[in-house]
Amino acid sequence: MQSATVNGGGDWSSHAGFNLKYIWLISLAAALGGLLFGWDWVVIGGAKPFFERYFQLKDPSLVGWANSCALVGCPVGALLSSALSDRCGRKRLLIVAALLFAVTSVGNALAPTFSLFVTWRILGGVAIGLASSLSPMYISEVSPAHMRGKLVSLNQLTIVIGILLAQFTNWFLVRDLPAGATDEFIRNSWFGQEGWRWMFGITAIPALLFFAGMIFLPESPRSLAKLGRGGEARSVLARIGGAAYASAAAADIESTLVAEQAQQVRFSDLWAPGLRRVMVLGITLAVFQQFCSLNVVFNYAEEIFRAAGYDLSGVLQNIAWTGSINLVFTLFALGAVDRRGRRPLMLMGAGGLALIYLVMGACFAGGVKGLPLLLLVLAAIGCYAMSLAPVTWVVISEIFPNRIRGAAMSVAVTALWIACFIVTYTFPLLNHSLGAAGTFCLYAGICALGFVFILAKLPETKCKTLEQIERDLVT
Repeated sequence: MQSATVNGGGDWSSHAGFNLKYIWLISLAAALGGLLFGWDWVVIGGAKPFFERYFQLKDPSLVGWANSCALVGCPVGALLSSALSDRCGRKRLLIVAALLFAVTSVGNALAPTFSLFVTWRILGGVAIGLASSLSPMYISEVSPAHMRGKLVSLNQLTIVIGILLAQFTNWFLVRDLPAGATDEFIRNSWFGQEGWRWMFGITAIPALLFFAGMIFLPESPRSLAKLGRGGEARSVLARIGGAAYASAAAADIESTLVAEQAQQVRFSDLWAPGLRRVMVLGITLAVFQQFCSLNVVFNYAEEIFRAAGYDLSGVLQNIAWTGSINLVFTLFALGAVDRRGRRPLMLMGAGGLALIYLVMGACFAGGVKGLPLLLLVLAAIGCYAMSLAPVTWVVISEIFPNRIRGAAMSVAVTALWIACFIVTYTFPLLNHSLGAAGTFCLYAGICALGFVFILAKLPETKCKTLEQIERDLVT
């Protein structure tokens, strides 16, 4: 067993006595929040062709509202995690998120009116906001430094699995939809009356599994230390890596907590001298992850693939393909993030998407349809899945100092969801005014700007403890 070194950022974090089975188990349980995030977020894309006809939504602004209304709740959930996670701990709020996922999925399934449908989607967004902030934060705080990237990326993997499960569930439920079905047929058929309701209702099943898993999880040791429960924190750390690891890790954690500020963080504290740099970095990366606009592919797959020449049956099959590619390339990221580092993957993602979007815009402008556009969409998803999608969550879960992590990450995630709302709501309007070609060229420009920012501002954080990262970034 290696010797422990604390204040100099030594090698205690890499000793060999870790309980890997336990670490993976608690990380997987917490990552179920990501699965629910992905499932609840993407189920709307498969249900969209049917509930739009059921509620007879024709105005582009109403279409945008139906697909983006959940995002009104997402910042609320993220802000709730800011207000409560440092006071109540990560575990309790994740349990609340699990219950919200279950209740709101049933509410959407039973909604008789568009107004109630929107209300339940917004409340479901609160659950997404809580889980998206707390699940990666929890995993980051229980993970040894040398495998933290992989374990936090596990949360993105479960998001992708949730997306894929939702997509295949949606496809399975409407697999018998006749090719070339008219709007009137869809509206009056089982697909338009009941099928889309099952898409939402089934989400309650993984939500209850998440709830059951969270009951048995320990609280995050860094959260316990911040709450003044150092003995419990050491017990959790000992189960993760043994007594020597627990002693060294606990001492290093406590060295970064300022006693008089550890219990409650004010918003103004986040912008104190020395912290501004890391706050700007985290918020900008979170916003860019959404402004790169890959999520519009999942939420507006019908419009994108119809513009590429596919009918509704072909659209649903292509959606399943997007989920499969998303999963394969996320698995690549899981193996690469701790080996290749955060910065190279982020640069590859921003640069790759800029190029792919530019080619997509040219294809739309030139009237190219069918397979070439499908392949470009799949390439964009693959590029995003192995770079910006998982690595952004890794970075924002590890760059903030211990004493402000809960509040700071929730601010970054709130900014992420506001950006996501803007992108999701404006896509139908941009598509209507600029056309698909102009819209994707605009997205290419945004990705190019993101590449420049990452190149200039993002340091490498792989294989460093959270406390080492804090010492490097906070001056």
